[in-house]
Amino acid sequence: MTHGIDNQRRMLIQGAGGLGLAGLLPASFAQAGFDWKRYSGQSIEVHLVKSPRADLLQKYEKEFQTMTGITVGSEQVPEQQSRQKAVIEFNSGKTSFDVIHLSYHVQKRQFAKGKWLEDLRPYFASQAATDFDLKDFAAGGMFYATQTDGRIDSLPLNLDPWLLYYNKELFAAKGIQAPKTMADMLTAAKALHDPANGVYGMVGRGLKNANVPLWTTFFLGYGGSFTDASGKLLTDGPEAIASATLYRDLLKSNGPAGIAGFNWNESQSLFLQGKAAMWIDGSGFALPLEDTAKSKVVGKVGYGVIPAGPKAHLVSMFGDGVGVSAFTQKKGPAWYYVQWATGKLMQQRMLADGMGAPVRTSAYANKEALAALKLPVAWLQAVADSLRISRPGLPVIEPVNEFRDTFGIALNNILTGADVATEMKKATAEFQPVLNKSEGKS
Repeated sequence: MTHGIDNQRRMLIQGAGGLGLAGLLPASFAQAGFDWKRYSGQSIEVHLVKSPRADLLQKYEKEFQTMTGITVGSEQVPEQQSRQKAVIEFNSGKTSFDVIHLSYHVQKRQFAKGKWLEDLRPYFASQAATDFDLKDFAAGGMFYATQTDGRIDSLPLNLDPWLLYYNKELFAAKGIQAPKTMADMLTAAKALHDPANGVYGMVGRGLKNANVPLWTTFFLGYGGSFTDASGKLLTDGPEAIASATLYRDLLKSNGPAGIAGFNWNESQSLFLQGKAAMWIDGSGFALPLEDTAKSKVVGKVGYGVIPAGPKAHLVSMFGDGVGVSAFTQKKGPAWYYVQWATGKLMQQRMLADGMGAPVRTSAYANKEALAALKLPVAWLQAVADSLRISRPGLPVIEPVNEFRDTFGIALNNILTGADVATEMKKATAEFQPVLNKSEGKS
């Protein structure tokens, strides 16, 4: 078993390290006289996005306070409300928070345009702990954290490839194998869908905005690209329509009533009750599935790579990090929190607790973290395999939240009976001027 874990660990390191641009990582800095108590007596406010990573940070918050003498006030806010709050407060020029947790796939370009976060590079040189080791961050994470002008205005917490979760017991009862292709997945969903007995073939995000990453996961497999070289949207072409049709067929025809209002938490809840045969979402949502106090499917969960599409076998990847508000008067203590939150020990804990795929490669070489892993080795294998074929699950554009809103409404309409092609064409026509304006085009 140990040999198998070692092989998977090496694979995962290779996958994480290959997600970015070679040579992007700056030199590592460390100060021999670093003092964690430098800002003792001060206080900071931390704005977190509701997620397993936020749970982890709050779990060990008192440890940071004891180590530094810095008092921390933190809150978790659901992602859509968090994004609205960030825009309002940053645009006001005064933030209620000193540290903010951000989703790179949604907010990177937006935050860069407003220069809302502090450039952390000077802190690497003057206020970095001896074990900070910037080179330890995988290139994929630093690609997300580095802006086009070279500023590093956050540090990455997590790279999140999406996985297929499936109920092995339900599959075995019908003699069905884990799906290898998206066509297999639809066939399995139909075969396992048994609403009369409270079992659904597939569960996933139907709620507008939140639903877009699930559709784009299929879009990648159908060979889709968000735009052509000129910036023209390709989201109303055959790949987009076919993948949105699959999205509809999986959820509307083989999911529970009310699926159009489901986000990740409703989906997770149904799956851990043993009422869903399959669920697709981020790798960091696995831990409750193996918790005997919360889950009825402990030991019954299969962890797999997203099945191959008809044209490509790719996995959608997302990421999140933490940064210091450019408007805070407490930049020093805020930086200390960011440094701690993304440090080696916290990254090891993230892996051990199954709360995501750490960005620090040292976490996967840590024997204690692997020994303490609370999830099956199959989860680690699925993450390893997924990272090697991962691609951004959303277009890297400034108005990405508007993209999610526009296409999220289209997908939501599709789930409630609207025509697929009509909705995708309408959304594309509506969003193209928004994209053009963001890129400075008439």
